[in-house]
This record gives sequence, C-alpha cells and structure tokens, in this order.
Amino acid sequence: MLKLQNLVKTYGQGDNVVTALRGVSINFRKSEFVSVLGPSGCGKTTLLNIIGGLDHFTDGDLVISGRSTKNFRDKDWDAYRNNSIGFVFQNYNLIPHQSVISNVELALTLSGVSRAERRARAKQVLIDVGLGDQLHKKPNQLSGGQAQRVAIARALINDPDILLADEPTGALDTDTSVSVMQLLKNIAKDRLVIMVTHNPDLANEYSTRIVRLLDGRVISDTNPHEGDSDGESKVQFRSTHMNMLTAFGLSLKNLLTKKTRTILTAFAGSIGIIGIALILALSSGLNGYIANVERDTLSSFPITIEKQSLDTASLMQSFMGEQREQETNADKPLDRVYAHAFMARMMKAFTNQVKQNDLKSFKAYIEEHETELKDITTAISYTYDVPMNLYSFMPDGKLNQVNPSQMTKVFYGDQADSMASGGSLMSGMMGNQDMWQQLIPNEEYLETQYDVISGTMPAAYNEAVLVVDESNSIADLMLYALGIKGEDELVALRDAMLKGEGEVDAENSELAYSEIIGLEFSLVLPVDLYEQVEGVWQYRGDDAAYVLQAAQTATKIKIVGILRPSEDAAAVANQTFIGYTAALSDFIIGYTNASQLVKEQLAAPETDVLTGIDFDKNNAPEFKSPDEFAAFAETLPEAEKQQLLGVVAQLEQASMTDEQKLSAINMMMKQATTSATYEGNLEAFGVVEKDRPAAINIYPSSFENKDAVIKFIGEYNKDREEGTELVYTDFVGLLMSSITTVINAISYILIAFVSISLVVSSIMIGIITYISVLERTREIGVLRAMGASKKDISRVFNAETITVGFAAGLLGVLVTALLCIPANIIIKNLTDISGVASLPFIGAAALILISTVLTLLAGLIPSGVAARKDPVVALRTE
Repeated sequence: MLKLQNLVKTYGQGDNVVTALRGVSINFRKSEFVSVLGPSGCGKTTLLNIIGGLDHFTDGDLVISGRSTKNFRDKDWDAYRNNSIGFVFQNYNLIPHQSVISNVELALTLSGVSRAERRARAKQVLIDVGLGDQLHKKPNQLSGGQAQRVAIARALINDPDILLADEPTGALDTDTSVSVMQLLKNIAKDRLVIMVTHNPDLANEYSTRIVRLLDGRVISDTNPHEGDSDGESKVQFRSTHMNMLTAFGLSLKNLLTKKTRTILTAFAGSIGIIGIALILALSSGLNGYIANVERDTLSSFPITIEKQSLDTASLMQSFMGEQREQETNADKPLDRVYAHAFMARMMKAFTNQVKQNDLKSFKAYIEEHETELKDITTAISYTYDVPMNLYSFMPDGKLNQVNPSQMTKVFYGDQADSMASGGSLMSGMMGNQDMWQQLIPNEEYLETQYDVISGTMPAAYNEAVLVVDESNSIADLMLYALGIKGEDELVALRDAMLKGEGEVDAENSELAYSEIIGLEFSLVLPVDLYEQVEGVWQYRGDDAAYVLQAAQTATKIKIVGILRPSEDAAAVANQTFIGYTAALSDFIIGYTNASQLVKEQLAAPETDVLTGIDFDKNNAPEFKSPDEFAAFAETLPEAEKQQLLGVVAQLEQASMTDEQKLSAINMMMKQATTSATYEGNLEAFGVVEKDRPAAINIYPSSFENKDAVIKFIGEYNKDREEGTELVYTDFVGLLMSSITTVINAISYILIAFVSISLVVSSIMIGIITYISVLERTREIGVLRAMGASKKDISRVFNAETITVGFAAGLLGVLVTALLCIPANIIIKNLTDISGVASLPFIGAAALILISTVLTLLAGLIPSGVAARKDPVVALRTE
C-alpha cells in the first residue's frame, strides 16, 4: 500500500545543509500498527510529515498504492491528505473557537459532504471514541484524554487509509495513555497506523511492528514487509474544496471569540462610512429639495426654441473626443515643440454644432395642435428680431438713445460692437443686456404673478410697464434705460474716472411713482431712417438732425404702470425690466412691412433700391452730365462715394475732353456691382415674417406638464429628417443642473477627503487580519493537514475580512440613519427646510458594498501570507 524508496530529505543550502533522512526504504502493509522509535533529531517527525504529505522529500520516492508521488502537484498532495491521511497530534491541535462536533466534521467539509451527512458521521465517530455526550463542548472544556480522543475522531472522520500519530500520549498521564493506545490498536485492525513515540514500552505492548531510526537511517525493523502482497493498484484522489459558507462559518466563529476586538474594529472601519454616508445623505437630500423646488415653484419658466441654437452637449462631446484623440497621439520624438490645432478644432466644433431650427414649420405644428398644448401650457410666446430703437428727450431737449443701450459704446468706443457681440461679462455689467422684454401673452397669468403697485397693466401696443423686484428696487442701469439719466452723465462719469478726479458717486437714489409713470419713448424704426431723394433711397441714420426729426414724429411708447412680484407668485425670476406686450411686436412688423421703402424692395427683388444696381447682374445707370453723376455719388455710402470720386479725380488729371471723361465714367459704372443682397436689405430695413419667429417660448403650466411639453417637441422631432431636429433650451433644467452639479462637485470633494479615513480604516482591518493570521497559525497547519489547499486557507481569511467589512459598512449606515434625525432637526431650525438629510437605500447598499470590497482588498496580503505558510512550521507554532 505505502512504500518509501530511498527517501532523502535535506534542509538548507550550501554549507548549511542538514540531512534529516538518508535513503530510508520501508514497505508498509495495508493494516498494521507501526511504531517509529529513535532519539530526538533522528528524523522521526520528518518521516511522518513526508508520509502525511505535509513535507516533501528531496530525493527518492513515496509510492501510494502503486502511484509515484514524484510529480505530485499541490492539489494532489491536498487531495491525498484529505482522502487517505488522518493526523493525531501530541498537543491535539483542536481549533479552540469550534465545538467538538465542528472540529470533527471539519475534514468532511473539504470533501464536499452534505451538512446532514457530516453531522451524522461526526456524531457516530465521537460515539465510537466514547465522547457521544461531549458534542457541543469547546476544546477548553475537555480533559487531555478527551481532547486526544476528539483528535483521533477528527482523524478517522474521513475514513482514511493511513492514520499518523505524532507522540499521541506525550501530554497524557499513564492511565489515559493506555486508553488512547488501546483505541489506536483497535483502529489498526483495518488500516495502517504509524505512530512516532519516545516510549518503547507502549510501542512494544501495542505495536505490531517497530521501526528504529538513527541519524536519518533505519537501523532496525521488527516485522519488515517485502513485495506487493497487498495487491496494490494505482488510485485517484478526489480533489478538495472548501466552500465559502464553511469559510464564513470558521471566520465568524473566530470573530465571536474576540467580540470586543471585532466590535471595535468594525466601529473603526465604519467611521469613514459614516462620514461618506452623511455627505451622501445631505447631498441626496439637497438634490431632492432642489427637485421639489423645481417641481413646486419653477414650473412657469419657459422652454425656449431659438432659430439658431448651439447644441452644447454635442459640442462638448465632439470637442473632447478630438482633444483625446490629439492627446493620445504617441510616438513623437521629444526634440521639438508641438502646437496642437486647438483653435481650428474649436472653430470646427462650434461650426458643426450650431443648429438652425425651422421655427416656421414648428409654429405651424403648434397651431395644428393648439388644443393639445392649451391643456399643458400657460402661454406660448413668439418673439421676433424686431428693431427696438427707442429714444427719450432730456430736459434740455437733447435726444438720448435708451435702447439698445449706449453704455458700452461710451466706455469702450470703437470696441463696443465687438464686446457686445462677444457677450462678455463686462458688456453685461455695462448695461448691454436687454432691458426691454416682451411680457408673457397671458394677462390672467400675469395678474397672478405680479401686483400692480402703481398705474395699470399695459392694454395697448404702445404701453409698457416697469417691473421692480420684491423690495421695489431697480439697478441704476435701469435709470439709463428709462431715460432718467442720459449719455452725457455717462461721459462725464467716464472722464472723471479716467482723470482720477475724486470718488465716483455711488449713492442710492429714490424715485416717486409719478416720476416713472408717464415716461415716453420714441420708437424710431430702421425704415424711418431712409429718405427718398430724386427716386433713390438714402440712409440718413448718420444725420443727427434727421434722427431728431424722426424721433419727434415717431410712435410714442408710454410707461403706464409699475409691477412687483406677488408674494403668492409660484415662479417669478428675481429680475427687473421694462415689459411690453406682443402687440408692440405685431405693430413693428406691420409698420415696417407697410413702409414705402420695403414695398419697393419687395416689388423689385432683383434690384438694390439703395443704389439702383441689380443684385446679380450689371444694370448701371447712364449719366448725361458730370453733375448728374455727382448727384448719384452723393446717394452712395461714404466708402463707395469716395472711391468713385477718386476715380473722377484721376480722370480730371488726364488729357481728356469732357465727353471722353463722361464716356469713361459710364463705362466704369456699367462694370459696377453692388455688395448688398436682397435678404441683407430686408434685414437692414427690419423686415420680419410673422410666420418665422426668432424664438418660441413655451411656458408649461406645471412641472409634470413640462415633461409633456418636452415629449411634444420629441414627437415633432420624430417626423424630422436626421440633422433637422429642434434643439431647445430648458432654462430651469440648465439652472437646476448647474446647482446640482455644484452640490455634487462639493460632495465628491468632501467624499474624497473622508475616503482617506475609509482607506486608512481598511488598511487597519488588513493589519488586524494579519494579526489574526499570526494568532491562527496552528489552525492553518491543522487545516492544511486535513487537506485544505492554499486557496482554502486564503478563502478563510478573505471571509473574515469580508465579514468585518460588511459589519463596518452596516454599522456605518445604521449610525448615519440615527444621526440624520438630529441633523434634520438642526437644519429645520436654521433654514426651515425639513427632511434634507436622507440616505437613499441604493446609496446605503453601495456604501456597504464599498466597505466590504475595500476591506477585502486590504486583507488580500495577509490572506496570501496565511496561504503560503509552511504547514509543518505552522503546526509547531505555539
């Protein structure tokens, strides 16, 4: 059955080599009681460990049932120990935190035996060794003889072929030793028992064979066995595997034996979880509060669709994608400077992501579904790119333009246009923002949102109102928009600042309602600044006298009321402006389209009415005299006029007759073309088509209806060709998204800081797990002796860290839930907002999982150390 063939075992290397066995050859019978005797250091225990698969020979061979072990791998030795070997140790080596029956059935868990069968077999073998009444005691509650009987029962539970006993009576008294030896003798009747002992009397009395060793050699064998009389045949061992449930059971029982340390460890690990959970609870609660604010008070902000919109989401994706592609360009020699095409990519991204919305089609779609939208909207507002050139007369009679604001031009001169178009922060601060805004076209809704504190609501197209904030305040910028302060005051302020003359007057001012009610403004439209002279239209906007005359006869817009947000208003933005009705936009469109200038241009779409030149072909006038040409030149823009007059001056210097000069001028004019376009002229005249709005503002009647409006837009987009879908702006969504982003960013930063404590606590748990490895070193040896693999050992300690990590996460979540109660009370008293601190279930589950994973990662090193421990050394550890 078992053969040792010239076994050699050495330890150490180089000059420090120690030979423990020197060519040991022994054949064992299938069933016999063999005692191995010899002085200390002769190799007895080494021989026993090699037979048991705990240690490996240096040379020779160990043959098991005809199978050589020279090529055995770790898993083969594990299976061999579990299936064929049972160990009985001098010091019992029972696992202290396991009960008697659990100690005995442990080997069966590695064999994949069911729980019910394990328990039944363990009870029976304990009864067989006389311990049927001690099943649930712990090892420290047993006598030495009882503990050794438990060890024998554990060795027999798997019905091994070979029982190895290392000094089984070394720690027992005489009477107990006799009973143990008698038990081993009975066991040897049907299996091989090999015992190492220093007691020759017990060996002579109970053994059937005695082998003596000296200096690593066999010096005598009282009953040697020769040949293959046992009918040996090669066998295959079943592989062993400890399932996670068993690993968790071992770990949990070990942790429960150290309750105080386990609780303190879990609490220390939970500190980081508590910090993160509290931040998450507040962040989640604040986001929920923002959602409620959005739902309850911001539902009336519009969803805006403009004729030209920038798809910012696609822009960022496109730009970042190209940026990553550029950054990942590798294999460049680092011997020069590389300039990335940043500006080109940015311009390309902006150009590609500017979307043109077909608002004409969408307006028609809205009108087709008017009934459907009426139920989910408060109002639908159409705004147009109508010119709003408004002037007021100062007390000295001087004309003052109030809209568009001239403040930027006063401060920045020639750079004003570029600043205004650039939308800079300074441009907005200097009053370039639109102070005149169209009111929501729903009078009933306006009355619920605003209180009329003086005057009346606007009823006619030429009536407007001033909207103040909740404290009746406006910025002094509004005084310039109202014409109360003029451009001269701005110029004086600018000059004083540039010269450093004294302090800038920053005093607040007060106005009576009567100083505002009744203010009038002259609406001068672009068509009012053109004059027809001898059949040709001339632009007179550069002529201050002409503009003054136009303002005196222009339509007057009058302030008829002052509005303030109502205390019961559901959603009113905290801004001040001058509001006018949609009727004013309709008037401007009608007035412009009915002007003689526009009618003539519409009637002659192929000809520039300002020059008389065809847009697409030469159709220059033929002049009869130089005076007629000079009169024509005066009608042209200054640059073109100077260019023509310069050519005429050159002709004057040439030796040509008047007839030749006139012929040359006519020839030059026949070659002339206009840089203007038909569409450009109409835009300059302020022509707007009523069915082509510049923007459509849809005001949902509730938060839920906002989703319905978005769905309505989505239904429209379904029928559009790819690339022609509407791109819209949800101002509330953008606002709330920004706030939420800020809250989330702050939360992430705080979580990052608190996570440091979580990582530290995880490392601490890893250190404590390593201490546990040191404390359970002998247990590791026992498990390896029973056939547990390195993976099984690692699994046991991983289960321990998982258990601690889960307990820490669960404790952290529970403590956080309790801390949320006083936190909500404090927040309620400070802000009158209730229920802010609320840890979401998913967040709690995620934190428990994170805690478990982190502690598992921290425990991988100590569990690896445990798995790599030499079982022979582990069993010798005190």
